[in-house]
Amino acid sequence: MLARIAAIFGVTALLQSYVAVAQQARPREHFQNAEIQYDWVGNSRGDKLRTFITRPKNASGKVPVLFFVGWLSCDSVEYAQGETDGFGALMLRLIDQSGYATVRTEKPGVGESQGTPCEKSDFQGELEGYQAAFDAMGKYEFLDSDRVIVIGLSNGGGFGPLVPRRHPVRGFIAAGSWGRTWYEHMIENERVRLTSEGKSAAEVNDAIKAFSQFYDLYLIQRQTPGEVLRQHPQWKGLWYDSADGQYGRPAAFYQQLQALNLGGVWQNVEAPVLVIRGSKDTIMSRADSSAIAETVNCVHPGKARYVEVEGMTHGFSVDRKFDADVVTTILNWAKEQLAAGK
Repeated sequence: MLARIAAIFGVTALLQSYVAVAQQARPREHFQNAEIQYDWVGNSRGDKLRTFITRPKNASGKVPVLFFVGWLSCDSVEYAQGETDGFGALMLRLIDQSGYATVRTEKPGVGESQGTPCEKSDFQGELEGYQAAFDAMGKYEFLDSDRVIVIGLSNGGGFGPLVPRRHPVRGFIAAGSWGRTWYEHMIENERVRLTSEGKSAAEVNDAIKAFSQFYDLYLIQRQTPGEVLRQHPQWKGLWYDSADGQYGRPAAFYQQLQALNLGGVWQNVEAPVLVIRGSKDTIMSRADSSAIAETVNCVHPGKARYVEVEGMTHGFSVDRKFDADVVTTILNWAKEQLAAGK
């Protein structure tokens, strides 16, 4: 039967039919108050990246936009199974409760996005995908590209202002994010990790001395962890990840993060900024997050607001339950910025 169909319609038509059937069969998100559209954007490498655009039901005319910039891991930003983690809960609730349109972009090699598998793709290709999705908003008549709030989650909150480039936005939200160098972030993370593992103060200090040299060679001198360990076999007992990367991403990804000057990025931001962090966040420290607000307020006093939620983790949970108040905080702040710009 398939051979007859191919003969009649041609191979191209058959392949297109396969794609259409596969997309229909793929589990999809469903919202009570929003409709979703699926589209594509590309980066300079020719990767075709999936985008998700939602529009409030019964909306008329142009509506404000919440533009999401994702986290570090290779997890999808599509949550067809519902609120399976805190990041999904935050996005899905903002989509359904905000009354705004939203835009999300899948990383290269994740979900339906093409390109090098995420585990091997670098930061630059990912950033270009976000930038392309932002630029593509102009083709949707219902998206008001002059009323956009950029919401960066975890890693994405640190570099959020790089996404719109010179296009004005109404505000930036950085949730559980970083505003220093990646080197500083990782040295502090290692101290927290070692301490939580029960190492003595002396053991922690000795390890940090080694890690300070290790991360210099890895992040700044741009060697892979494996190359560093071959030169310094005495550090093998300290390293807990792969020879060519960390946390499921390649070494080049983190070397490109280290090359960013987030101080310069944030001091040039003129839009209002909301920084949110949980007091029990063990991934992004208070110093990581508060650096964003401090940088902005140093240049534009009062433009940034820092909110620390007592007991909240990196995944937006308090006592193992998603903290719904964080949604309210974001929506109230977004409403203020959108109203002020009228």
